[in-house]
Amino acid sequence: MGIEEYEVGHAWNLPGASRDAVRFAQWLTGPAGVPPANVRLFLSPLESTSLDWEAAPPLAEFRDSCRHARREEVEGAIFRELPECDGDLLWIFWAGHGFLDSRNDMLLPYADARRNDARHLNLESTLRWWKSDVVSPLRFRLQVALVDACRVDAPPGFGTSDRNRGGRVPRRHQFTLYASREGEEAQSLAQRGAGQFTEVLLQKLADKTLDESVQGLARIARSMQDRFRELKEQNLGWQMPQFVRDRDWDGSSILGGDVFGTSRAPGIDQRAWDQLGQLFDGHGLPDRTYDAYRYAFEVADCDVPSAFLPAGSLIEIVGDLDDRQGRRADLPLAVPFVRYLAGSAGQADQEWATELDAWVRGTSERLGVGAFRPPPATAGRPELHVCLEAGTSGDAYRTRMLLHRGAFTNLWESEEPLDLDAVRRELTEQLIALSGSDTIPGGNPESRPFRGVNRIEFDVPLELIDTEFESWKLPIGRMNKHRELGRLYEVVVRCSGERTGVSHDVWLQKWRWLMAHGGQHPDAVRALTDADVTQDLGYTLQGDDSPVCVLAEVSDPWLMEFLDSALDAGVPIAVWRRGGPPVPGGPGGGLLHALREDAGINVVGLPEKLKRMRNSAQDPEGSPSWRHPLALLWDDPDRRPRWRSLS
Repeated sequence: MGIEEYEVGHAWNLPGASRDAVRFAQWLTGPAGVPPANVRLFLSPLESTSLDWEAAPPLAEFRDSCRHARREEVEGAIFRELPECDGDLLWIFWAGHGFLDSRNDMLLPYADARRNDARHLNLESTLRWWKSDVVSPLRFRLQVALVDACRVDAPPGFGTSDRNRGGRVPRRHQFTLYASREGEEAQSLAQRGAGQFTEVLLQKLADKTLDESVQGLARIARSMQDRFRELKEQNLGWQMPQFVRDRDWDGSSILGGDVFGTSRAPGIDQRAWDQLGQLFDGHGLPDRTYDAYRYAFEVADCDVPSAFLPAGSLIEIVGDLDDRQGRRADLPLAVPFVRYLAGSAGQADQEWATELDAWVRGTSERLGVGAFRPPPATAGRPELHVCLEAGTSGDAYRTRMLLHRGAFTNLWESEEPLDLDAVRRELTEQLIALSGSDTIPGGNPESRPFRGVNRIEFDVPLELIDTEFESWKLPIGRMNKHRELGRLYEVVVRCSGERTGVSHDVWLQKWRWLMAHGGQHPDAVRALTDADVTQDLGYTLQGDDSPVCVLAEVSDPWLMEFLDSALDAGVPIAVWRRGGPPVPGGPGGGLLHALREDAGINVVGLPEKLKRMRNSAQDPEGSPSWRHPLALLWDDPDRRPRWRSLS
């Protein structure tokens, strides 16, 4: 940001500020190595200012892309555009006028500031906003503000502003460096067309890389203070730069260590890249690719920068990891990523898993990679499957109950069709038996202890899809006390018998996309209303790999048509309200709001989320349906028994 000309009048002209912003952009895109596409440049130069766009090749890209430093453009970038970007580090550089309000907050006027409309950015308020969870906690863990502006009292009637914010994100850190202390003016070097603060700052940054600069910010600031003391002694300056490291909401320092002095993860060498090119050739994104991406950051003790994958191919994802900051100088982030892929690929493609393991071992030995914890087991938790198939009469169903824990075990099968009351009685018997068992029924007695099931899946014909299985109360508690299934277990319904024809392949395709990209991709979920339930809805939902989950804010008359469309489109997951939406539309009244976590809706966590919601919901009049009228369709093709038909 460089503002030389203000609409308030010629008295505010500040030659050199735009040139300073361009020079800082030159350092960012030069020695610092920041891609020009990652830089937002805002200028308001005087007509007399000559900007040297040819000083370095990357600067030429800003000649046409830089924007005017007006409030609308600047705030659009700061508060809407940048929070949606993915990154580890946010830099803010501002050269222009600056004032302090009655609370000593820094006010930075925009180029379109006028006498009766002193448009400005409240820097302190902005930094508090950026440090809060309004910005995704997964983004921009480190934030730096460098401000070449005066810090004198604002003129009468200047006003102030403050921006609403959310809760603090403790692991997000900020470093602010001002050109002067409170009450001081920042000196401009008219003969050089530069601010003295920026002049010294760029001398200290010089040829430093981004990593060197970030790690040494505190040292650079102290070195600048030493230089300004020398200038003051020589009568060449009067200001003293002041830096603030990671302030609380009230401005108090809360850091003890030097969080900016973290080590950077090394990159992999050319041999490793060449081998990965061969290993990844012909492979799309396998299951749990996003889990592998997240694991790479977690083992390096880093915040995960994004809730979804940064690219659509394995080699591009490794490229993203290789460019990341990291926190361990002995751990290229690509190594744990490939280690996780090898573990999760074991059952589906043992040969590829072996090759990936060999790459991890060879690369680790060659690059001196330090130890890191192994990937978590991915076998999943025990599930009880209750499979119902329509019999000859309309209210009786052939029934089979199976346990899944890595593989399926047949527990019980009916000799003749049962009504739902009989299914409830048999389910009671099986749950009691499983709760008192130390080993999997029919399994190896030497296996690890079995401690019951976590989820019950009702695989039913379409006619039973809206049955409130989660509200069933069975005598499975102590002394035969009735307990509600949906509050003890994750309860889901599925219709695997409807996954036929061309819808079957789309079903598998959408599930594979979910397993690869993780549950928080912004394209994973789509909310639908009555107006969306048309004859073409099935085609619309089937058009792409996403969405994989639909939230139905539909009234009861439209429910079955909605479910038909979702099943036609191969959508594996759906959530709807029993009997239609009980809450009118508006803020806080929809499924998107009800199911949202801190970083958005986590699709893979929906079974557990609904269980928690059932246990925390109020029971106004004893109605199980009203207490939490949410149903969950959960059709996992990797969790279906490969058995003959019950009929």
